[in-house]
Amino acid sequence: MRRLLLSFLLPILALSIPGARAGGAQTAPSTAPAAGNAKPSENPLIELLKSKDAGVRARAARDLGKQRDTSAIPALAAAVTDSSQKVRRDVVVALAEMHDASTFDGLITATKDREEDVSVLAVRSLVGYYTGNVPSTGVAGFVKKSWRRAESHFTVDNTRVDPGVVIEPKVVAALDGTMKDPRSGHAAPEAAKGLGILVARQAVPDLVSAAHSSNADLSLEALNALTKIKERSAGPQLVDLLDSPNKDVKRNASVTVGVLRAEPALPKLQAIFESDPDPKDKENALEGLAYLGEKPSVPTFTKALWSDDKNLRTSAAEGLARAADPGSLPELEKAVAIEKDANVKLAVEFAITALGKMDYLSALVNDLGTRGRADVAQSYLIELSRNSQFLPRLYPYLQSQDASVRRRLCSVLMYSGDQTSLEVLDRLSHDSNNDVVAEALRARQAIRARLAAPASGGGTSR
Repeated sequence: MRRLLLSFLLPILALSIPGARAGGAQTAPSTAPAAGNAKPSENPLIELLKSKDAGVRARAARDLGKQRDTSAIPALAAAVTDSSQKVRRDVVVALAEMHDASTFDGLITATKDREEDVSVLAVRSLVGYYTGNVPSTGVAGFVKKSWRRAESHFTVDNTRVDPGVVIEPKVVAALDGTMKDPRSGHAAPEAAKGLGILVARQAVPDLVSAAHSSNADLSLEALNALTKIKERSAGPQLVDLLDSPNKDVKRNASVTVGVLRAEPALPKLQAIFESDPDPKDKENALEGLAYLGEKPSVPTFTKALWSDDKNLRTSAAEGLARAADPGSLPELEKAVAIEKDANVKLAVEFAITALGKMDYLSALVNDLGTRGRADVAQSYLIELSRNSQFLPRLYPYLQSQDASVRRRLCSVLMYSGDQTSLEVLDRLSHDSNNDVVAEALRARQAIRARLAAPASGGGTSR
């Protein structure tokens, strides 16, 4: 599965309308009295937050979170400085459960907590307001015992909010401050990750600095965030990381500079691919070259198209797609005729389609209905649909009998659609399948927000 192609989409489950809860969330039953429409003074749990017994205070916080009694938010916000670490953890999760913007100040205070597990929970809670993912107090053991390397996050974590979602500036400022605070420990990479999920363009300079950190986890999460934000001006400032002594940083920087279209990286990436003895370094360098998609790399891509390594063949096909050299078409047609690996074949079909031959468009669309290749096919179609002449070619497929295909095409339009897409999405907002309806509404909202927004000066990936 291609790592960063998936950053264009995916399992976001993000809330397009801040203030709405994630659908289908289940609430654990509570033995505490129901708050109903009670005033703060009528809810005994609020008074229990002041108990001398830390266990009682913690249980009160948990039950208030389960009740989602927003009248308790001021009392919970005050309790984020409780003397008990356990109480503070439960208070943070209770605030996250409220899913209310008035919790921000309390959670921001908690991002500065002296205990890492509390500050990590607070960071996740701020981000979770926009993604609908409420953290668990189980994160404490995660922080202390099994912090996963950020390199694995770089590979598999592609979550980001829907286009057009407006992020509260003080949330971004809090995450940025946590990322820069040398006392933040594991909360710093978690904050960098959150800035990427929230597509916080204003944090790009600090993310570039974080990418140069001696803390590898922070560096890798910052690189991951920059691939989501896609601010091209950051790319040239990361080229020096191609010489990083840390293998993970070097490899992920190879891909990031490609995603950010940093042309100064081309000679170094070419040299790594041709001369580096490490196969993984070579693989990432070619992936970076494929994202750059520059014509001088066409001979490299053409040769790699016949490699024994399927990952190299995939990157080669993607590179030929983006280099847009019509002379590559005969070689690609030879390759697609004999390719046996389904994922590589999908990449070659993408390249042929990108070069203007529509013979494999139906195959690309049909792969939206497969379990193993749907995400990558969706990414390819998002990229193709950024060409306004290609976009109308997708509209007939919105009548597919496969609901998965219809739903995925709505996701494509969410990222690449324009004014012409709104009419077809209006029709799908009355689809017989509820998942299709939900995705059509998300896409329609995102397109309208994008059309209403002033043009960005930063530039995005093509």
